[in-house]
Amino acid sequence: MNNIDNFQFTASSKIRCEEIISRYPDGRKQSAVIPVLDLAQRQCGGWLPTSAIEHISEYLDMPKIRVLEVASFYSMFNLKPVGKYFIQLCRTTPCWLRGSNNLRDIAIETTGCELGETSKDGLFTLIEVECLGACCNAPMVQINDDYYEDLTSISFQNIIESLKQHNLPSTGSQLGRTGSEPASGLTSLTEKETSDVG
Repeated sequence: MNNIDNFQFTASSKIRCEEIISRYPDGRKQSAVIPVLDLAQRQCGGWLPTSAIEHISEYLDMPKIRVLEVASFYSMFNLKPVGKYFIQLCRTTPCWLRGSNNLRDIAIETTGCELGETSKDGLFTLIEVECLGACCNAPMVQINDDYYEDLTSISFQNIIESLKQHNLPSTGSQLGRTGSEPASGLTSLTEKETSDVG
């Protein structure tokens, strides 16, 4: 973790930044702003202080306002400190139709914080976001980097209670589905194919 008033990339982060920038054509390092912001946010414990935005502005030779525009546009970036577990509740139509409002109520009740707030114990920050791209397994939430899908009020409350105990629950479908296979079970390709090759 850096001093928030004087952000500098660590040696390992600087190496990673150079790897990221090398993926872009010469003279186009500003295109790396999103992954470089993500790297800085991880180094700062889940948020981007002003000094990190200023440092990235200098590092990528781009105006500070352009870096800030990117950081403030995407919900994946946080411009103020967040809890240890950053809960993003999807509220888009498929999740809403399958009960995301109930998940929101459970989250508020169980974490003790309202939307846009961090719990007093610093464990949870709770926000609503637009589509997280797991519509087939709605309703779902993202907690830090992990997706929790096919949620019910009970399974979601159990996840939050596990996190309170610093136990990481299983990610993905809470019904045990693989990918986005039908919730009612497979109807075709129900057996694994065996091969005579090799």
